[in-house]
Amino acid sequence: MPLVIWSGLNHSRTHPSIPCRGTQHLLKAEKLSIFRGDRLILNGISFSLAPGGILILRGANGAGKSSLLRALAGLTPLAAGELLWDNLPALADREAHAARIGWLGHQDAVKSALTPAEQVPQTALALVELEKFADLPARFLSAGQKRRLAIARVVAAEKPLWLLDEPTTGLDAASVDRFLELCAAQRQRGGMVIASTHTPLDLPNMQVLTL
Repeated sequence: MPLVIWSGLNHSRTHPSIPCRGTQHLLKAEKLSIFRGDRLILNGISFSLAPGGILILRGANGAGKSSLLRALAGLTPLAAGELLWDNLPALADREAHAARIGWLGHQDAVKSALTPAEQVPQTALALVELEKFADLPARFLSAGQKRRLAIARVVAAEKPLWLLDEPTTGLDAASVDRFLELCAAQRQRGGMVIASTHTPLDLPNMQVLTL
């Protein structure tokens, strides 16, 4: 069943500093349909996100959360529907669309032979409290620390749209709270966040799409 979502900016807390780049944007999905192999897994998905919007994807394993995120990133083709960025076709220029996205998939995409400092600026490491591990090869980091490093890479990229697939996997309670602060800072600067997660999250005006 189609779901229409509007989310705006409404936040007053103090949050980690994330540099602001560019202007604010609008994202719209209109009646998206997505196949996985030869099976239609999502049909008629519609939503809109204004600057500062946060959309959380919920659903059982296999419901299509990852597939929707991949389609929004332009990594999986749409069977039907249209994705709009500032009311223009977002996927007409795949390279330009990729340049506006901060992507975090199931895999951390951390380079194990490199140190965190060789992969992420020190300022971003501080935002996820990894600065004391800055010079340690990433292969020695725990699973949760690698996930925090992956989140720091998204933050450091300064993209207007974050697409995050189970970003809280492996995070302890304190790290989840820190992640929420980073999401709040992203929305405070007019950015948008779309994330799939089974973790209960608490953000003002957070919208939920159950698949």
